[in-house]
Amino acid sequence: MTGTGFLPATPEELKERGIGQPDFVYVIGDAYVDHPSFGPAIIGRVLESRGYTVAILSQPDWKDPQSIQVYGEPRLAFLVSSGNMDSMVNHYSVSKKRRRTDAYTPGGVMGKRPDRADMVYSSLIRSVYRHTPIILGGIEASLRRLAHYDYWSDSFKRSLLLDSGADLISYGMGERSIVEIADALASGIAIRDLTFVEGTVYKASHREDIYDAVFLPDYESMKADKRLYAESFAIQQKNADPIRGKRLAEAYSSHTFIVQNPPAKPLSQEEMDAVYALPFQRAVHPACLRAGEVPAFSEIKFSLTSCRGCFGACSFCALTFHQGRIIQARSQESLVEEARRMSEDPDFKGYIHDVGGPTADFRRPACEKQGKHGACPDRQCLFPKPCPNLRADHAEYISLLRKLRSLPGIKKVFIRSGIRFDYVLADPEGDVFLQELCEHHVSGQLKVAPEHVSDRVLSHMGKPSRSVYEAFCRKYKKMNERLRKKQYLVPYLMSSHPGSTLKEAVELAEYCRDLGYMPEQVQDFYPTPSTLSTCMYYTGLDPRDMSPVYVPKNPHEKAMQRALIQYRDPKNRELVLEALEKSGRTDLIGVGPKCLVRPGGTHPAPGRPERTGKKKKTIRNIHKKKR
Repeated sequence: MTGTGFLPATPEELKERGIGQPDFVYVIGDAYVDHPSFGPAIIGRVLESRGYTVAILSQPDWKDPQSIQVYGEPRLAFLVSSGNMDSMVNHYSVSKKRRRTDAYTPGGVMGKRPDRADMVYSSLIRSVYRHTPIILGGIEASLRRLAHYDYWSDSFKRSLLLDSGADLISYGMGERSIVEIADALASGIAIRDLTFVEGTVYKASHREDIYDAVFLPDYESMKADKRLYAESFAIQQKNADPIRGKRLAEAYSSHTFIVQNPPAKPLSQEEMDAVYALPFQRAVHPACLRAGEVPAFSEIKFSLTSCRGCFGACSFCALTFHQGRIIQARSQESLVEEARRMSEDPDFKGYIHDVGGPTADFRRPACEKQGKHGACPDRQCLFPKPCPNLRADHAEYISLLRKLRSLPGIKKVFIRSGIRFDYVLADPEGDVFLQELCEHHVSGQLKVAPEHVSDRVLSHMGKPSRSVYEAFCRKYKKMNERLRKKQYLVPYLMSSHPGSTLKEAVELAEYCRDLGYMPEQVQDFYPTPSTLSTCMYYTGLDPRDMSPVYVPKNPHEKAMQRALIQYRDPKNRELVLEALEKSGRTDLIGVGPKCLVRPGGTHPAPGRPERTGKKKKTIRNIHKKKR
């Protein structure tokens, strides 16, 4: 490699390499970070490894057509990705307020990418290059590949492929499909004829040209009848598996169809290792660094991605729809080698921040059947109870962690991407892993995600029952007592998920009271495209059985549900009082130990010290008195 060692990201770097016309121009909404935790870096390096030239165009000015022309027209296609994160989630909170910072932009500056980045970048390209192929990829395109509910406009939208003017969507992780697409285009096949690549979505003009497909309800019918969309989503969920999945088709008119090919096959361990062994610079491109550090990179710079996919079945998570349910894992040798290289970085302080993926302790497929037959279309691996065929086993993960801990220069290996406590309990040798976890991989607090305590809400979330979480809590406490460690569980909690009424919100508040815990942050349910929970939010139906689901949509009710979890905060007092009165739980208003808030006046919640006019005894004031 010549120059900086990065993929060319400026016209000067392209010229230094002697490339007159790149095969692909990759337009991305993030800063260019050449690290395998960033999707565009992986796709660019995979193409490079196959002999294709890729020029990175990071955060172009979408208001200026000249910004898209800095490399000229690519030989094969424009690749477009909003980046590692959906641009709308990146820009807006769940209350639809504009965020102040963008973690994927140098200096954290907001506004360097447009809303709905895939659509805007594609339109910009098409305004200049009328016939050059445009291929969308990444999380934003992947989750909008078919008709979907859009929370930010509160509307039912068409496939992004139609609204963007692009030619093809590569959904999922993309390494297989992008190479097949590149080889086909290089051989002279027109983009309109690329109808056979797994893991892609394409447009068709004639129904008779779509073969061996399951036809979903048409767009206009779904738009008029939410129940039809719920039925369609259930079909999509059952066909999201690369082995069992069927081709799906969606009609928009008699001459407009969107066709989703089955997902691409998972990478083997050898293929995963090969991807992560590509010559990533593991750094932000110098041209981006001029504007400041990229906050998201500092979070993952010293972390290891050990696996992909998740069979956890959380209804609100989009990763299953994006990465699939079949676990793909790197070898221990690959991860140990990456950790060794990491330890040689001048900025490395001896701490590996994470060894994981969507779920850290998933290092193998859920059962033997998945490798040959795929994931079951009508059964989940862990929900509502672990499947009898589930192989819950942490032995290989323990072995990996021990090898990483023993490397020279490694002081501590953390696990921050989360473990599934129900999977730990399902492992007959789970106590061995729990001991390793508590003894070596927790620093005072372990974050876990029960999300709620109401079994009714948990059922809609696809999470295990409250009793399972409480069983894990007891085991965790007992293990730390045995190890003589003072370490605590910090639960992630979610308010206003479909199925949660004020009654369930009060139940969660009572749990926090009994635990003596008031979370500083609470995640209000965020309806992002193509999740089971978002389908519930939009339709009021659970697609799994078409049963009605209560959905809290009123902003004031959502504020009350959120306030109940943080009932001790004086700012939430009036909302908590109102919520308790509306839910018929005025027994929780008073001065008793079980009460959440006191009546009348401005008194704080029980158990919270009252503020007085006296000056607080701070260290600073004590020192002043001594002087």
